[in-house]
Amino acid sequence: MHLADFSPTQPARILGDVHAYWDSLRGSRAVPARSDIQPQGIRRALDYAFILERIAPGAARFRLAGQHLIDLMGMEVRGMAFCSLANPSSRGRLSDVLESVFRAPQLAQMTLHAKADYARPELSARMLLLPLTSDLGDVTRALGCIIAEGQVGIAPRRFDLTQDEVMPILKGGKTLAPSPSGFEGGDRRGLKPLPLTTGERPARRTDSPESRRALFKVIALPQAAQPTGTNQS
Repeated sequence: MHLADFSPTQPARILGDVHAYWDSLRGSRAVPARSDIQPQGIRRALDYAFILERIAPGAARFRLAGQHLIDLMGMEVRGMAFCSLANPSSRGRLSDVLESVFRAPQLAQMTLHAKADYARPELSARMLLLPLTSDLGDVTRALGCIIAEGQVGIAPRRFDLTQDEVMPILKGGKTLAPSPSGFEGGDRRGLKPLPLTTGERPARRTDSPESRRALFKVIALPQAAQPTGTNQS
């Protein structure tokens, strides 16, 4: 199956199928479990789906990934960091959106863009993240889906995050605005290093290399004792 064979509305249908499947698994729960996910349940979207495991605040790695994501990165992505999909300038925001999916928990939908370059045509992509619980019951897994439209060209392809939206699990519910991990409601751009006090400032060296070399001492090691009582030939 190739994306070029699909109609322009197909990406939205595939994202909708993944969302509907995830929602059908919830039942009376807020979030379905990772163990509930079965490949046959998202057969049409399987090439575009992936599973994430949260490993730290704002950080996750791929546990499973479909062929489409492998084609975009040009390699097997299992074990790779989720933020490796993005260009460095977008990784902070991508990390913040990801963490809000786990913490709220809530859903997130993103629009991505890859600029044209030599042997790399322009690409646009859409991505959906849906929270899952682990076997321990904590929300540390996520079901994702990514669909890029256009020719992949030379991999790997990395994207800029151009738009993101978080959505509540239940219609009309509250959402948690993505914020930098450890700085609730803050802005990384406004962070400045704290000034050092006089007692914390490192002392400036006033000695010279010659004076420092003069402090070295040469220590003579004792010679090994010669054995006695042996015959000399």
